[in-house]
Amino acid sequence: MDRINNYFEDLLKFFRSPDFSKAVILSIAISLPIVIFSYMGNYEIGAALAIGCLLSSPSDIQGSFSHKIIGVFLAAILAGIVSLIFGYASVKIWILLPVLALLVFGIAYLAVFGFRASLVAFSGLFAIVLSFANISTVLEVWERALLIVLGGLWYLSLSVLWHYLNPKRATEQLLAQAMELTALYLKTRAQLLTETEERVSLQKELFRIQGELNEKHESLRDILIRSRLNFGNSNYARKRLLIFIELVDILELAIANPVDYDKMDEVFGSKSIMPQRLSSLVESLAHELDDIAISLQKTSNYNQKEVRENLEKIQTAFSSFRTNLDSDDKKEHMFLLQNLFDYLERQSQKINTIIRILYNLEDRKRVFPKKKEVLKFITPQDYDPKILLENLNFDSTIFRHSLRLAVVVLVGFSIGAFFSLDNAYWILLTIIVIMRPNYGLTKERSKQRIIGTLIGGVIAIGIVFFFKSQILYAILGLFSLTLAFSLVQRNYKTAAVFITLSIVFIYSLLQPDVYNVIQYRIIDTLVGAGLAAFGNLVLWPAWEVKGIKNVMLKSIEANKVYLEEIALFYKEKGNLPISYKLARKNAFLETGNLNTAFQRMTQEPRSKRKEISGVYEIVGLNQTFLGALASLGTYIRNHKTTSASKHFEILVQHTLQNLRNTENILSEQKIEKLPNQENTLRAEKALNRNFKDLLQRSEAIKDENSQTGENLQAQVREAHLVINQLNWLLDLSEKLQKNIAKTRLY
Repeated sequence: MDRINNYFEDLLKFFRSPDFSKAVILSIAISLPIVIFSYMGNYEIGAALAIGCLLSSPSDIQGSFSHKIIGVFLAAILAGIVSLIFGYASVKIWILLPVLALLVFGIAYLAVFGFRASLVAFSGLFAIVLSFANISTVLEVWERALLIVLGGLWYLSLSVLWHYLNPKRATEQLLAQAMELTALYLKTRAQLLTETEERVSLQKELFRIQGELNEKHESLRDILIRSRLNFGNSNYARKRLLIFIELVDILELAIANPVDYDKMDEVFGSKSIMPQRLSSLVESLAHELDDIAISLQKTSNYNQKEVRENLEKIQTAFSSFRTNLDSDDKKEHMFLLQNLFDYLERQSQKINTIIRILYNLEDRKRVFPKKKEVLKFITPQDYDPKILLENLNFDSTIFRHSLRLAVVVLVGFSIGAFFSLDNAYWILLTIIVIMRPNYGLTKERSKQRIIGTLIGGVIAIGIVFFFKSQILYAILGLFSLTLAFSLVQRNYKTAAVFITLSIVFIYSLLQPDVYNVIQYRIIDTLVGAGLAAFGNLVLWPAWEVKGIKNVMLKSIEANKVYLEEIALFYKEKGNLPISYKLARKNAFLETGNLNTAFQRMTQEPRSKRKEISGVYEIVGLNQTFLGALASLGTYIRNHKTTSASKHFEILVQHTLQNLRNTENILSEQKIEKLPNQENTLRAEKALNRNFKDLLQRSEAIKDENSQTGENLQAQVREAHLVINQLNWLLDLSEKLQKNIAKTRLY
């Protein structure tokens, strides 16, 4: 029963999602012109307007509202221009082929300007393909191109109208998605406690989730910060920004508190129920976040099962565990448990803060950065034309992809023309939809497209065989089209099923031989998917192992800057500077990018990932290094600390030098001389002596609740954490350097 309820809840989430609402708007935008103009006897006009809607829609993605408007508008203009060019170029084959090659390359090359530009480029490529499907025998070329632009503007007007009818919905849904991903991150960490045999795959899953979270966080920063700048410090904008800050802190806390799973297995043993009980506590926190996310998507009040209940569970469980511990190794048990329960308690408090913010119970005043400072948190996209020239070489992944795509499209077009295949432009459509700059994603999408098309074809044959109703085909075609649009980003295989169904049912309204349509749809998809995968394999492939070195370099540089900011703040105290927050943000983003690059590497041919075990080790060390940084930074930010000693400075400088040498290895530069090793050893010994001295003084005080006793205990905790983290960071930096030096990254 619980599983059925979960499926039902997931279905409701899907229908409330921005993907589904966008698909509904697009379906309305497409169908209305066709219905209205068909009724008026001008079907060609309606079809051209519908194509304009379809071509402009890919740029309608989550993010800044103004950027979305500009993106959809440019996509409509580009689609119109491409349709105009191909309308006149298609007269002669000797004109068409070079124009096809040049336009495919040039439009795909626009992706050097970033993700949104790549979506505008996709609209242009899509327009090239649909130019071969010109079913109009009435409209002039320029008339059709103009109508395509108008269709794009028609879709844009509906999208803008929907936004103003529901101005908060996009933000709420994106925030809810970030919450759900954060909850999934916590659940996966909970699984790591108990599923000992699956830890490697679960760790890779954490890498993937962290990459997705980075993307959501970037979109939320863009929306929330721009909203605050444009509309002032409204209560709604302020509350959503505060919730976002708490979500970022939850992720930081999770990364800052890595669990030593091998140590836990050793301490508790394989028969202990403790890991399972700890796992259930983590999952309860994740479910709390899920419930809040559901309430945001429903735009309804949260059914407050106070997070305080979770805190009480944690405290009760801790007391129970402490009572039942054996006397042997009790200190080691307690130290491990205390850290875990402290972490869980802080996560509970963060979630409780989110609830308090939602219901206006949070009365703490927070100082937000000024306008010039807050803009620094939005990652800018450089649109300087010089970028086009800088990427015009084989070192550029986008250049290779654009050239590869142009060649494969020409081959696909030639195959369709030579064999006189019906609707041969489906081959080209499959190629531009499937082909991606990296092999792994192209191969995966090829599989999903083929499987989805075959399933869709079988379902379509069954429906056509048993039912002979044009009205039913029209209804199913529109319904399938809506589901296809809404699932493209969520589940491409399922989307391919509905894409096939929608095409079959729509063509069944135009052509009597439906089985022939299904047959050629499957053949063209197989040819297109095969060409896309083969093209990525043999034509100037961009293997991830060759590019991952630069991603590592950026991540290590970001971690280095983050460490510098932590050390500076520990030394100078005071208010947390913007530079610290920016360094933390960049460290999280770049580490997420490295994790994502590693995931792409795992999808490549076995012969091209010989170094994958070494890369996995490096990625894991880098992630652990970020966790240690976050742990040190979180403690220093949230506690009153003593003055930084010269011994602290020595260890930090040694760690920074290790990171600089690691960067030099990656960039093939000369390794610099390390600081005096004896100084580092003396600093470590001095810090340990100071810690032991503090510990003895603390233990000598009988009244621990006195001011002196409390101060000494705080200093002991500070010294223990800082010394451990410094030693750990130093050790990790040395391991990073050694692993990168021995791993062949070429």
